[in-house]
Amino acid sequence: MLEVFHIIWYLIIGVSVVLYTVLDGFDLGVGCLHLFTRDDNERRLMLNAIGPVWDGNEVWLVIIFGGIFVGFPPVYATICSGLYNLIMILIAGLMIRAVSIEFRSKQESPKWRTFWDYMFSIGSYVIAFTIGLVMGNLITGIPLGSHGVFIGTFGDFFTPYTILVGITGIAVFMMHGAIYMLMKTEGKMHERVRRWVNPTITIFIVSYLAITLVTLIYKSHMIGLMREIPYLFTVGLLTLLAIVCVPYFVHRKMDGTAFIFSSLSITFLIALFGLGTYPYMVRSSVDPHINSLTLFNSAATLPTMKVVLIVAAIGVPLVLAYGYWIYRIFRGKVTLDDTSY
Repeated sequence: MLEVFHIIWYLIIGVSVVLYTVLDGFDLGVGCLHLFTRDDNERRLMLNAIGPVWDGNEVWLVIIFGGIFVGFPPVYATICSGLYNLIMILIAGLMIRAVSIEFRSKQESPKWRTFWDYMFSIGSYVIAFTIGLVMGNLITGIPLGSHGVFIGTFGDFFTPYTILVGITGIAVFMMHGAIYMLMKTEGKMHERVRRWVNPTITIFIVSYLAITLVTLIYKSHMIGLMREIPYLFTVGLLTLLAIVCVPYFVHRKMDGTAFIFSSLSITFLIALFGLGTYPYMVRSSVDPHINSLTLFNSAATLPTMKVVLIVAAIGVPLVLAYGYWIYRIFRGKVTLDDTSY
């Protein structure tokens, strides 16, 4: 019975990770592309495209950490202590980005707006790279001693593999954001965005192929579960199919369909991450079999999981309903008016 709740909470956190990366992913991609615009009007259009939804999208990040806190307390303690510096960098990026969006249009001064434009873009790059860096370290493992105590240094987080995962994070979000902007713009701005899309897709595909090759060669534990259950290799095939469909539908100017497959690409990549790291929540690079925190040795008690599951069953649908309502209200192309950023 307890193992069933372990799996349920693992799936809740996994779905929340997917929703965060898909939804806030295009926000971050728009931020990364923000400085490629030509003038103030184009940058305002970029901000208007994400303005009504960016803060709601970040709610899923809160749900992720909340789910880890109540479902797997030792994992939360280890991540927040061992990865403390990376989490602080992530939070700093989120703060800088939020402040930039809100402060940018408070004055008409070109210098003022340019400063916050740079802060917005830098914050987006920092968040995207840090997310990839964290995932890369969860794949390779972090130095954990007994009882899940972090015994490494900040420099241990930066290896060629983790940096490559961080770059891939930036690449996938830029592609996702560019395709989102195709759906939200028209006229000259739309044509400009369309010229961005193919380079972002190319960079992502190159990064994806590189990280896949390196993972298969040097991180073979990531396909351990697939070797045991061969039909899980279909997830990898679906990932490749979704990625291939993105440039196909962009070329045919079916932007909405391209965005769906871009979202599916991210979803399947997260699924591969989950399958590869299972059952580890935090893998120890010192002794994976003894010092790691797994789905089963770090879970909360059964009564706790039952109670909080009821809360999640009420709260998560409300968040989904709110998101659906907001996206429906602000659907369509963006324009500039007196209430714009």
